[in-house]
Order: sequence, then structure tokens, then C-alpha cells
Amino acid sequence: MTISLTFPDGAKREFPSGITGVEIAKGISPSLLKRTVAMALDGTVVDLADPITADAKIELLNREDPRSLELIRHDTAHVLAEAVQELFPGTQVTIGPVIENGFYYDFARNEPFTPEDFPAIEKKMREIIARDKPFTKEIWGRDKAKDFFAGKGETYKVELVDAIPADQTLKMYAQGDWIDLCRGPHMTSVGKVGNAFKLMKTAGAYWRGDSNNAMLTRIYGTAFAKQEELDAYLKQIEEAEKRDHRKLGREMDLFHFQEEGPGVVFWHSKGWRLFQEIIAYMRRRLAADYEEVNAPQILDKSLWETSGHWGWYQDNMFAVKSAAAFENPADAERDHRVFALKPMNCPGHVQIFKHGLKSYRDLPIRLAEFGNVHRYEPSGALHGLMRVRGFTQDDAHIFCTEEQLAAECLKINDLILSVYEDFGFDQDLVIKLSTRPEKRVGSDALWDHAEDVMTKVLETIARQSGNRIKTEINPGEGAFYGPKFEYVLRDAIGRDWQCGTTQVDFNLPERFGAFYIGADGEKKQPVMVHRAICGSLERFTGILIEHHAGHFPLWLAPEQIVVCPITSEADAYAEDVTMVLMAAGLRARADLRNEKISYKVREHSLAKVPVILAVGKREAEERTVTVRRLGSQAQTVMSLDDALKALGEEALAPDLARKKAVKTA
Repeated sequence: MTISLTFPDGAKREFPSGITGVEIAKGISPSLLKRTVAMALDGTVVDLADPITADAKIELLNREDPRSLELIRHDTAHVLAEAVQELFPGTQVTIGPVIENGFYYDFARNEPFTPEDFPAIEKKMREIIARDKPFTKEIWGRDKAKDFFAGKGETYKVELVDAIPADQTLKMYAQGDWIDLCRGPHMTSVGKVGNAFKLMKTAGAYWRGDSNNAMLTRIYGTAFAKQEELDAYLKQIEEAEKRDHRKLGREMDLFHFQEEGPGVVFWHSKGWRLFQEIIAYMRRRLAADYEEVNAPQILDKSLWETSGHWGWYQDNMFAVKSAAAFENPADAERDHRVFALKPMNCPGHVQIFKHGLKSYRDLPIRLAEFGNVHRYEPSGALHGLMRVRGFTQDDAHIFCTEEQLAAECLKINDLILSVYEDFGFDQDLVIKLSTRPEKRVGSDALWDHAEDVMTKVLETIARQSGNRIKTEINPGEGAFYGPKFEYVLRDAIGRDWQCGTTQVDFNLPERFGAFYIGADGEKKQPVMVHRAICGSLERFTGILIEHHAGHFPLWLAPEQIVVCPITSEADAYAEDVTMVLMAAGLRARADLRNEKISYKVREHSLAKVPVILAVGKREAEERTVTVRRLGSQAQTVMSLDDALKALGEEALAPDLARKKAVKTA
């Protein structure tokens, strides 16, 4: 029996059924076999030694193929486990998956591992890699596997064998004498791992993620195909630690968190000014096209049942009722209704749309809200401003006709791109179209129409940008109620952040019976488009802090200018300068403390104040200021009037600067 294999160049060749990728690569050339680490059959990566028994598209993968990176990291995890057991006999291995940017392996040992163990472990890993033993796969019966692991004292592996569903094949991979239970696939040999790897940190981890189980030690690591890629990643990690918004938040006195309010932000005055400056900017950008509204924080459970959130999203919602109702459940006069803190703004906006009869002439109607929402996040997932339980969403909902949908999506896109550019994100933007998931609401005809419209919009966006903006399709990743665009930003050190979204919704207008009167006098259901630009404003603020490393452009800086007298003789002039700056709308203050000017400069530089104005006796006499910029040792002497004009222009938000330029043109 023969099979037909199609190669990447389109060529088709016949082979005997059961031939392996090893045999195919070797038959083409020995050098190709040496370079090949795995193969992809119809897009699925598998072991090169696997027999091929059906017609397929075949690709032979080398280490540099992007799909091989996961294999490199998976194999490195196995090398880590072997090294640990060689160095620390009696240690049990459990699981070791690939994760974003690396891998981890969990170990059971009486004494937890620490980073001090890493040099010895990494040295042993390099020895194992140098041995270059082949990865070989065998299919074992469950009893054989359990007896094997039980004989080695590997009780966790015995439990894993029992957990594998009966209809799944049990695979065992050997690298020399060391054997592990694994789904695979793996590269052809251990030597293909290379030496571009590093162990990063340790952490405690409960077995199977259950706090009732034993605590294990998790060792995290990363690996790349090339050393320069590892070096670039480690440099990014080092830079990210310097830019960590939690660290900068403390240094700049912006916000804090505490145990009594897990996942909610305590904004300090400077942080709140920054946050409000972002909202003020966004409010100005929306003023021409959107009506700003505000829906209640707490709504009866019945509304969330109608919207579907109580069924789809209940585990992430906070339910409330009066404290007295909790204390006196038998009190018939008490209001025992169950309410929910809103996790999103959309149901409230549908209620506002429904209030009063709407005509097709009124559409599109665009409702925006800076709405406070609450969603439950596990305590272990909370991460500063980036992952919170209470946050402000720059939400908007557009109610339009089907004919208006494409134009509205393009209008939203133009606004999103402009906003990102104003905040300093103007490169490497990616827009992803997520299409229908397996579980969804709405007819196929509705999905066909919406996906067709959004595909054409995506093509228009790419064309209008001169293909500067990268576009992608995410099959099956849409919301259950409609397809969506996801906007992914890249920050100053190369990290990607998904922020903005545009989502078409077939679900809510139908559930709530929302309608407008069409040109024919009949009731029609509007198309509802969910739109967010920043998403969570708390998270976006954290992204901004890290993107700018706390060194904000003057218009965003919570504290723009500090005036520092060099001697006490200049205190009065410093106060005068500060009043002039504040009268011009600048965020300024005078530092009149009895400290040396060098001390003040260091302190305000640590707090990332963009501009320090030093004034002394001469400056007071000449009505000048000495200007010092954050990150620069240079000093410039300017007249107070010139400094006021220059700083005032620089401190204009980009949208206001554009308006001023139009007026003066």
C-alpha cells in the first residue's frame, strides 16, 4: 500500500505506507536528515520517527523553524528533570510543560530548590546535552508503566498514569537511560537542544494546583534556538524589572495595594492626576461623536440573567445584598433581592438605548462610559495594575444598522490608531480578526455577514496603512456573540499588549428586545458594536508607566515641574515662579525645604519629574530660571517668559496641540 505526500513546493511523491520522516529526510539527503528535528503532517508537529500511514502535506522542520521553539523548550524541560535526578537522587519528577517564554518542571523533594542550586544544575544539563542521546518513543501498557514508576518510588508519575483517559495512548520517551511519561513530540536527539537556555527562578506549587495536596518546588527556565535570542530576552527581562510599574509606582508615589482591598487600587494624589489626565484626554477625543452616559454599579440579578452573564460569567461576578438581609434572613420586611456588581457596562447601555422610541434616522447612536466594573480574579492571578478586580473600562457601544457596520468599524479603527499614536505607541501594531467559535449564538447567516464585513474592513485597514499595520486571523477565537477585532500594542522593550477591541454583538439586542423603527415603519433589531480603546484604564496606565519607564511626556506627567531655590534667599522668587506656572495651567510646585540643591535634584529625578527649575539670587534679579531635564546633566538658562511659553506649548496634550495648530494656520 502506498501513500501520497505533498511537499511545501507543491511536489507530490508516493511512498510505502508506514515510512517515517527519518527515512524520507535521509532519502533526500543525509545533510537534510542531520538538520531536521521534527516534521509537520497537515500542520501538526510530530516526531520525525513516527510512521506515516495516510496521505498528508509534509514539512521537515529544522531548529530555526518557529514551530521548533516549543520543541526546544519541551526537550530542555526533560533535560532539566534528568539533571536534577542525577544530582539529587530521591527527587521525584512530576510535570514539566512549555509555557509562554519558556518552561517549568515541578519536583518533589524534602528540601526545596533555590536559585543557588542553578549553576550546578545548568552544568549537569550541558553535560547531558553534550552526550546527544536520541529521543526514542515507546507505547507502554498502563500496568507496565505503573510498575516501572512505582519501582523507582515515583508516586506522582503513578498518579499521572491513572489520570490519563483510557482511550489515550500512553507514551514513554527515553533519552539514553532516563525515561519520562510524555505526550510528545520531541526532537530527534538531546543535542538538538543546544546551549541557549537558562534557569530563571523557583516557586512553590501545589501538586495538581490543589492547596490540599503537597507543596512542590517549581523551577522555571527558558530556552531559544540561538544564543543571541536568549541574550535579547534576558536583556528584555532586565529592562522590564527596571520598568516594573509596581516599583515605579512606589518611587513616584502613584498608588499602592493592601490586603484589606485585594485587587483594587489605592490611588495617591499624583497617580490620580495621571489617571484623570488619561480620562480627560479620552473624554475630549470622544466628545464630537459619542454621548457619555453612566449606568448603575449594582443591578438586580434578573437583568444579568436576561443578558446571559449570570449563566456564562457567574463565576467572575460579585453578588451582593444588604448586610441586614444577611443578618436577618427571616425578616420578611427586608429587601432580600440579590444584586450583582456589574462586570461590564453593555447591559446598562442597552437599557439606555431602549428608553424612548428610536428611528433609523437616529442611528448610529454611540454611547460611551468610563464605567467602574468588578470581576473576580483568583488572588494568585492579581498583578499590580495589570490584573485587578475593580477597574475602569473606557467602554462604548454603537447601535447601528447593518449597512452602517463597516463604516462604524473603520471609524472606530481610525480613532483607536490615533489614540495609540498620541500615547506613544506608533510601531508594530497588530490587528487580529477573531472569527466564530464552536459555541456561539446567532445564525450562520448573521455570522457570515458580520465576518464578511469585518474581513473587508481589515483589508481596508491594511491597504490604507500601506501594510504598515500587520493583520491576522484568529480562527474560532471570537466572542460567543460575534466576531471581534483585537488591537495588540508593542511597547518600548518589545512586549505585546492586547488592549483595544471592536466586537459585533448579535446577542444582547435580541435578549433585551431592543429595536428601532426602520424606513418601512417596521421594528428592526440594531447591530450592537462593543468598543474599547484602552480597555481597563488601570491596566493601560500600568502599560504606559512601563512603556515610558515613568518618564512621561510633559502633557501626561502627574507632576510636570518642580521649582527648587538654590538658597533660602530665592524662596520668594521660587514661589512667584510656581504661581506663574500654575496660572498657565502647568502642574508645578515649589520645593522650599532646607536641603542642598543636589539632594533635591536626585530626589525629584528618582520621582521622574520631567523638569526641574533651579532659581537663585541671580535668577531672581534677572527673572530667569535654570532648566534641567530628567535624564540630562545639561542646564539651560532662560527668561521666565520664554520658559513659560516653551513649557506651556510642550505640555499641551497632542489633541489640543493639533487644535491649536489648526487655529493658528
